[in-house]
Amino acid sequence: MQDIPLSQVRGIGPARQKALAGAGITTVRALVAYLPRDYIDLSEPREIWTLQAGEVAAVHCRIAGPVRERRAGRLVIMQASVADDSGSIQAVWFNQPWLKKQLTEGRELLLYGPVAQKGRAVQLQSPTFESPDEPLRPVYRAIGGIPPKALAQCIRAALGMSEGQWPDELPESLRRRFGLCERNFAMRQAHMPESREALESARRRLAFEELLLFQTGLMLLRSGVKKGVSIPCGPDDAAFFWKSLPFSPTSAQERALGEILRDLASPSPMARLVQGDVGCGKTAIAFGAMYAAAKNGWQATLMAPTEILAEQHFESAKALLEPLGVRCGLLKGGMGAKARREAKEAIASGEWQAIVGTHALISADIEYKNLGLAITDEQHRFGVRQRTTLQEKGAAPNVLVMSATPIPRTLSLILYGDLDITVVDELPPGRTPVKTRVVPEAKREAMYGFLLDEIARGRQVYIVCPLVDASEAVDARSAEEVYEDLAKGPLKSVRLGLAHGKMKAADKDRVLADFRDGKIDVLVATTVIEVGVNVPNASVMVIENADRYGLSQLHQLRGRVGRGSAVSWCFFLAEPNERLKTLVETNDGFRVAERDLELRGPGEILGTRQSGAVGPGPGALLGDTAMLKTTHELAREYARDPQQSEAAAVIALARAALDERLSHVAMN
Repeated sequence: MQDIPLSQVRGIGPARQKALAGAGITTVRALVAYLPRDYIDLSEPREIWTLQAGEVAAVHCRIAGPVRERRAGRLVIMQASVADDSGSIQAVWFNQPWLKKQLTEGRELLLYGPVAQKGRAVQLQSPTFESPDEPLRPVYRAIGGIPPKALAQCIRAALGMSEGQWPDELPESLRRRFGLCERNFAMRQAHMPESREALESARRRLAFEELLLFQTGLMLLRSGVKKGVSIPCGPDDAAFFWKSLPFSPTSAQERALGEILRDLASPSPMARLVQGDVGCGKTAIAFGAMYAAAKNGWQATLMAPTEILAEQHFESAKALLEPLGVRCGLLKGGMGAKARREAKEAIASGEWQAIVGTHALISADIEYKNLGLAITDEQHRFGVRQRTTLQEKGAAPNVLVMSATPIPRTLSLILYGDLDITVVDELPPGRTPVKTRVVPEAKREAMYGFLLDEIARGRQVYIVCPLVDASEAVDARSAEEVYEDLAKGPLKSVRLGLAHGKMKAADKDRVLADFRDGKIDVLVATTVIEVGVNVPNASVMVIENADRYGLSQLHQLRGRVGRGSAVSWCFFLAEPNERLKTLVETNDGFRVAERDLELRGPGEILGTRQSGAVGPGPGALLGDTAMLKTTHELAREYARDPQQSEAAAVIALARAALDERLSHVAMN
């Protein structure tokens, strides 16, 4: 298919082109490949009398009385009775006063939204207005600057321009063997499904292809491993390191460091993922590996996704490693010319043995004397390309990646097929579980009172929002909107800060640093704080529109608090439901991940990947664990006999897809 520029698509002007480019979409082909993350089934509306709290449902109804408008503080509440032949129910909308003109008595509507308990009755909360002509409505992952309805219209326009132009590159023998539909049919049905059956066929085809090429690509990465740095370290190094610390390691930490040191001593370069829950002590394990490398004459690096996190790791490294004779240094993008020049010289000469930094560590002008170990913190923030670039800085140094995103082990073995895996499944004693509650809209004001009490005790608070700025047709509160409301309203007496991804990096880091240093009481932010600053004094996490996040991401955000000695709390602003109940019941990240996998499929538990990361694309989000296993086994079959015609064709496609993804590197 010939790539057509987005400027030729109806409805896409310069502003929307810029917004789409920010999401990595610059052509019609790329826009059509932006698949829905979910679908709303409107084909069988429910009768009102069957509705139960905790459900999300569609109802075909009529406005049964005049709309009522009332205020609760700064909140504008619109309420109307809606009815069908089976009964009636109250529908309520928050802060949408313009709906009054649309809610005329007698009007027939197709509404879709969550059903919540209100006293002894149930009500529809902020339902959307739907069209009966679109029984299966696609839902796309939001792109800042483009309203959801406008995004869907643009994708449909692009789909019309590319109709029938998607060549089917999968071998026919493969499609026949697994009953996969043709690609043009799959693309159309993914965006404009005619029936559940057609949608399921399309989803299966696209997910199968995505996962197969992804896992075949991982096999290619594995097969390209060359002989690497061997560091002669062992149990004595680990024992000495643990003995030097002011705390005793857990058995899981000891086991993990033991596995790493055995890898370092082998002739093949290490490629290992250490994953564990927030607070399990992965950083201490990394420092143990850096100590072993430095003691045996090699340099080691630790790459963090943000400057603030790099600075924190550097301070910890100095405190733990310098007393053991390991010379530590810090390299980051925001350094002045003189400081950077001195850092480059210290790295090139070998003066610095343990170097902590951001992606500046892989800059073209940085040369190492003898890099033997490269560690990246928060694996899901870096693509394969970033860590392979770091690896290329030495003679195939050992690579260790760390992630605080718990993933079920069987899924990890497949999704991180180019890595060996260590699971740190034990928390240090004394860590206090975060108390978690779901807070409905009606209890918002009471929650603000609790926040003020915590701040009066000297504690700090995070408030996380799903959006940076207000977006029409998106039922979610933006960070800027929440910040302004709180500054003028319930939290006007405390020190507020705002941080989000659209800010200049220096401004954002300054706000995060002020929060870390106690100069800000309440930090209103987007998920930029998911990985970043460690603030033991923060005791409360509030998450607006909690239903818009995956369970694993909610668990990650919750992990920002509970890092000190005080009792900590996490409040999910949403109506109670079975999904959020999981987080109320457990603080175990692996149990949360298993539940997330069960409810949402494998894509959700990985969170949003950075552009340029090599991982499953949108098609994989439609997959399931059985398909993961099937495509994993098929990729291994191709690796055993790569000359067979079907294998050769798929390997060529996988190599092209891998090269394309590795060429799009996005740095934090």
